[in-house]
Amino acid sequence: MDTNKRGLGRGLESLFGALDREYSYNNITNKSDKPATNQGVAEIDIDKVKPNPNQPRKNFDIDALNELASSIKMHGIVQPIVVNADADGKYMIIAGERRWRAANIAGLKTVPCIIKKYTEKQIKEISIIENLQREDLNPIEAAKAIKELMDEYGLTQEVVAERIGKSRPAIANSLRLLSLTPEVIAMVENGSLSAGHARCLVVVTNANDQIRLAQAAVTKKQNVRDLEKAIKNYTNPTKRIVAVPEQSLELKELINQMQRTFATKVTAIGSDNKGRIYIDYYSREDLDRIAELMDLLNKKELTLGDLQNYNRRNKK
Repeated sequence: MDTNKRGLGRGLESLFGALDREYSYNNITNKSDKPATNQGVAEIDIDKVKPNPNQPRKNFDIDALNELASSIKMHGIVQPIVVNADADGKYMIIAGERRWRAANIAGLKTVPCIIKKYTEKQIKEISIIENLQREDLNPIEAAKAIKELMDEYGLTQEVVAERIGKSRPAIANSLRLLSLTPEVIAMVENGSLSAGHARCLVVVTNANDQIRLAQAAVTKKQNVRDLEKAIKNYTNPTKRIVAVPEQSLELKELINQMQRTFATKVTAIGSDNKGRIYIDYYSREDLDRIAELMDLLNKKELTLGDLQNYNRRNKK
């Protein structure tokens, strides 16, 4: 595999270097786009640096930012921020907004920047890929960024997977999250529901049931396997077990007596108060035998001994 085309593991320096040499990304951009040029590294007034309004990442953990700010106070910014020079003399962040935010918290007056000159289209794609490579996005932000990358440049899941160094099934699973109800998506975005839980819920097409199962998973602190079981019970409910009425000894003895009389299987369903009695027969001859027995019993022409002899002679 051509290492210049791989995503994860190359590092931003390699990514931007490849763009400087030849911005192709498998012909993602139009050939009329001008190649990026490197204007060097410089300490820039922090007030002149501004975030990218199209940054895919919308949420920044304040505790993590404070930790990074403490590190910056002690060691400075180890990796420069990558910015794009604007016509108004300011610089828009392409990569490194988290470092810029932490630098503001740390009280820095200037920040080290690698100055680039990318087109708006290039900036948008780099921003998406940089965030996806670093896995800085929450699962919903990542899914939206992947979809935007595919829609904007007409890419397949396979190409996106190659760009960011993930498997195609991982891309497909990420995109599936966007089919969830807005309420469940919000739970994933705020971290109350994991992406693993959310992927289980995709099979639940009823919106109200999907929300109910998601809320139950959070309230009961269910792990993914617990939620899978709950969804399985929802999609394949077990049949209600009907209690079998208890039969009296008298009813059981009656059934036994009928089995002896008709020399066949007799079954009672129900109780002493209500039910059904089934007499089995296994052929036309068997049915005729039972009918003849009934006729003889009705005429009271059959004694117990006669009955036993009759059954011995006629039962097949």
